[in-house]
Amino acid sequence: MTRAPRNREDDAREADGVVVVVDDDADVRAAMDSLFRSVGLETLLFGSASALMDAALPEGPCCFVVDVRMPQLSGLELQAKLAERGSNVPIVFITGHGDVAMSVRAMKAGATDFLTKPLREQDLLDAVETALSRHRERRAVERERGALRARYATLTPREREVMAFVVRGLMNKQIAGELGLSEITVKLHRASMLKKMGTRTVADLVRMAQALADEPA
Repeated sequence: MTRAPRNREDDAREADGVVVVVDDDADVRAAMDSLFRSVGLETLLFGSASALMDAALPEGPCCFVVDVRMPQLSGLELQAKLAERGSNVPIVFITGHGDVAMSVRAMKAGATDFLTKPLREQDLLDAVETALSRHRERRAVERERGALRARYATLTPREREVMAFVVRGLMNKQIAGELGLSEITVKLHRASMLKKMGTRTVADLVRMAQALADEPA
């Protein structure tokens, strides 16, 4: 049985997160469902990796708890397919038949943890909390980047030119010479650009420009 997360109207509860369990053993799913809900976490349960791939995922903070060995599509294959989709949701792997090579492969591909059965409840809870914290941090970074891109999109072409020169350390007089403008015109463009970017300092502007440059093409 798959339980969808309850509707959340309270931001504090939303911050708790959703644990997405993928395991072909119904008893294991039921046990995890009980454990996670006992500490205030919502769950979403799937009996196969294929079922997860066909489902809509939670919009808020979440993590995957995935059995490594499953019919048809294994946990490691699921990890690869999620990566192809651009998912940044952390994965905690569980297995009763793990080995070092399998663990290394999973961790190199970005897994948060790799636990062997029988599981200690506290180890699983700790791994899930680490994974949820990591996803919250990733979401916060993505929101910040999105806001930065939105601010940059409001700049005029001339303001973007001025910004590029400012982050290189040029003074207004030098920028005016480069662009063939008067110094007062450059000052006006610079003031407007800084206001739109939400900063007053060149140091912050340099940081923003670097963040924009690091964005994937």
